[in-house]
Amino acid sequence: MTTTRDVKRIAVVPGDGIGAEVTNESLAVLEHLRETHGVAVELQHFDWGADKFLREGVSLPEGALEILSNEFDAILAGAFGDPRVKSNQHAEDILLGMRRGLDLYINLRPVRLLDARLTPLKDRTTGEINFVVFRENTEGSYIGAGGFLKRGTPHEIATQEELNTRHGVERIIVAAFEYARAHGRRKVTMADKSNVQRYGGDLWQRVFREVAAGYTEIEANHQYVDAMAMFMVLNPAQYDVIVTNNLFGDILTDLGAALQGGLGMAASGNMHPGRVSLFEPVHGSAPPLAGKNVANPIGSILTAAMMLEYLGFTAAGEAVEAAVGASVTAGETTRDLGGTLSTTEAGAAIRRRIRAGS
Repeated sequence: MTTTRDVKRIAVVPGDGIGAEVTNESLAVLEHLRETHGVAVELQHFDWGADKFLREGVSLPEGALEILSNEFDAILAGAFGDPRVKSNQHAEDILLGMRRGLDLYINLRPVRLLDARLTPLKDRTTGEINFVVFRENTEGSYIGAGGFLKRGTPHEIATQEELNTRHGVERIIVAAFEYARAHGRRKVTMADKSNVQRYGGDLWQRVFREVAAGYTEIEANHQYVDAMAMFMVLNPAQYDVIVTNNLFGDILTDLGAALQGGLGMAASGNMHPGRVSLFEPVHGSAPPLAGKNVANPIGSILTAAMMLEYLGFTAAGEAVEAAVGASVTAGETTRDLGGTLSTTEAGAAIRRRIRAGS
């Protein structure tokens, strides 16, 4: 819960492509929950995206971060990316601008299989694929540091720098252990490549051991990231909570999404506990699907459920998760999951199950 207000204010940024369509289904769920669970939220829409950028040359408007910080409890976003903006500059400005500018250092990605038929792994049950990934969200290889020497020549040199601070590493590792403790998770696994990346890896190794010493009831172990990618396929049941840096977390969470049925199922939260935080599904804007009413809204709806739990509406968030699971089991889904429903029909099916208690 980020403020003491009874009514939580949510900034809605649908974005580009299918973003508006899937976000509309999440908003319909929120409206439904007002009646069924007494969820008190106030929504305000912002038109940040490719259309505004192309029309006005504005991506993230001046003063936007201050408005979000001071006036809102959470941000619900859609997807960003448009082939008309070849550089994708607007998407980077908006998403990375909010993540960095609001210091949203936790990228939390649940990986949970809702139905065994959705995973590409053979003979896996829903209980074997159920873990969360804590990805450091503000440092690492994504800080944009580096440059070129002799660019465009046969002797060109490109450097890309990675930044790891004690403060940044410690707080994401603490967040992972705190989550494990609060949710009854038994183990936290840290992924790095410290056998090659010796300086940043050494910092992660030392801090992980120091933090783990304060959580003696939780098993702490380490894997190199390449081994983890293999073991996520061979034995995903071994994972409860994973914590890692920005780059490795980006890669591992997409692999995790595949294990649970694809990016259309993947929810995501970019959080700084106690502050306004950003919640967005991790699939892209999928321009070829836009306007066809075929996009899978589940990732967005589960993202809204994460947001509700963050805001203190725990029962409502759990009701959404249960309704989504029941809809998937019943085959009330879009075509990418083997169903026959449109985007709006899939959203309506989930709302019916919320009302019926799944």
